[in-house]
Amino acid sequence: MSSTLTVRRIVADQGSVYRELRAASLREPYAPGEAPEAELLNVETDAASAIAAQRAVSDESTTFLLYTEGHPAGMIGAYFDNTPDRRAFVSELWVAHAVRHLRGGVLLLETATEWLAERGAQDVYAWIADANRNAIRFYERAGFGNTGEHAPIARMPGAMKSLFVSQTKH
Repeated sequence: MSSTLTVRRIVADQGSVYRELRAASLREPYAPGEAPEAELLNVETDAASAIAAQRAVSDESTTFLLYTEGHPAGMIGAYFDNTPDRRAFVSELWVAHAVRHLRGGVLLLETATEWLAERGAQDVYAWIADANRNAIRFYERAGFGNTGEHAPIARMPGAMKSLFVSQTKH
C-alpha cells in the first residue's frame, strides 16, 4: 500500500501540531535556530497556538504541514524578511524519517515556493548548515545554488551556514 501525501497550510487551531513537528525537527543534528532545549522552552502551548493563528492568515509568513495518511509528518516555513529588499525565505523544512523516501520534502518546498511566488517573490532563499550535506544535496537537486554568503550558526560554535537561492517559476 502506498502512502498518500498532502500538504496544507496551517490553520489557527493547530498550535499543538506545530509544536510537535517543531520539537521533532529541533532534535535533528543541524536544526536551525537556537539550542533545541532553549527554543522548546520558548514554544510552549500558548506560544505555539499564537504562532499557528498568526501564520494561518498572514501574507508575510506561514507554515505548511505535510500529512501522510492524515497524520502530520513534516513542515516548512515560508516568509518575507523585514529588509527593504523583502527577500523570500523557506525555513524549518523537516520530514519524518519514516516518510522521507516519499518525496514529501519536495512537495513541501514546491508548495512554499509557489505561495511565496504568488505574493511577488522572484527568488527564494534558504540558509543551510554547511555540514548538512544531505540538505545541501536536496536543495541543489531542487534548483537552489549557493550565493557565497555565509554566517555562523548561533547554537553551534564554530559551525557555519550558507545562503542558497532559487528563482521561482512565475
